[in-house]
Amino acid sequence: MINIQNSPIDNIKFNNYTFLIKRDDLLHPDFNGNKARKFYHYLTQNLTNIDTIISYGSNQSNAMYSLSVLAKLYNLNFIYYTNHLPDFLKQNPIGNLKNSLDNGMQLIVGEYDKYNINIPNPQTTLLINEGGAIQEASIGIKLLANEINNYVKQHNLKDIKIFLPSGTGTTALFLQKYTNIEVLTCSCVGDDNYLQKQFLELEKEKNNHPTILPKEKKFHFGKLYRSNYNIWLQLKEQTNIEFDLLYDPIGWQTLFYNQDKINLNNILYIHQGGVKGNITMLQRYQRKFDK
Repeated sequence: MINIQNSPIDNIKFNNYTFLIKRDDLLHPDFNGNKARKFYHYLTQNLTNIDTIISYGSNQSNAMYSLSVLAKLYNLNFIYYTNHLPDFLKQNPIGNLKNSLDNGMQLIVGEYDKYNINIPNPQTTLLINEGGAIQEASIGIKLLANEINNYVKQHNLKDIKIFLPSGTGTTALFLQKYTNIEVLTCSCVGDDNYLQKQFLELEKEKNNHPTILPKEKKFHFGKLYRSNYNIWLQLKEQTNIEFDLLYDPIGWQTLFYNQDKINLNNILYIHQGGVKGNITMLQRYQRKFDK
């Protein structure tokens, strides 16, 4: 059984502020971050009646890799749909794609309808939404919330706020459901309206939704931004922690953009893993910006 509980909480200094960092990136070498929390439910289940997992999303998805680990662990087929695969990745798979293929993933490239994916046998197949945006994710995220609740109580922390950047917003949403601490987040895939719609798909009561912080500018998901690369390099240099290159740079910039509204010294930042996906992103950034 893979243990994905009780990740450490580090105290770091960054740009003259003190932050608490929940190190979910350290949960397990192959099953960590928010995807480990989201898919924890399946680690506790008897899946002997299941022979196939099907999911969909981007060609370097962290969820894709985590599901490939889960499928390999249970000796299941794993079929994954993506709508685009660049020629250089076809010829030289790297990062999450390579690791997922090495775990036995069957990749299907082309336009697909996520609401009408072909499921050969619904009785023996798990269809998991992109990014793990599923109600079952609440079980593992509740464990995360309890760990944070216990830490805050044990250390008698006052006025603490939780922050994490969001894709589908699943982790932030269920965290807010299971803690009385205010959860702050920002949209990284699509705009704030998209994120609010994602919240509503999982929880209709808006009072239970996290607080979405405004960003200084719009970021197009997966596009290279000098500011993202700069803050990622600064974080690594000042904290000696490697963060994700897709979500975390947007998250940290959003925090500092809102520093007049929140006390940055009272932030517990959740490191959601995803650093295996940095291989391809880092190559792209280095080709574009490194001199």
